[in-house]
Amino acid sequence: VQLQASGGGLVQFGDSLRLSCAASGGTLSGYTTSWFRQARGKEREFLAAISRNGLRTTYARSVKGRFTISRDDAQNRAYLQMIRLKPEDTAVYYCAAGPEGTFHHGPIQTGEYTSWGQGTLVTVSS
Repeated sequence: VQLQASGGGLVQFGDSLRLSCAASGGTLSGYTTSWFRQARGKEREFLAAISRNGLRTTYARSVKGRFTISRDDAQNRAYLQMIRLKPEDTAVYYCAAGPEGTFHHGPIQTGEYTSWGQGTLVTVSS
């Protein structure tokens, strides 16, 4: 499956933003789908994952309560809704897809994923 992330941009402290991950060459309902981000000079960080059946989600502690992952199977897209954005949320955001088992035993491990989107930059000004 090929992924393309979009929706990034420049926002202000406290704003909301929704990122989109469009899939082609496969259906996201066959994968664990996740969002990661990478700030300048830092390692790629897991943010959220949604299970293959779409019934379960898990979040990193740093974003739980502010970020929400979802999936629209009719559109073959995944989303990351972000609220109360902070300057420390500034990063390139990536969506990724991996096998069903990824959700259960390794959603935070980048090596578990077989497909990555190209990234979309989110900049939060103070």
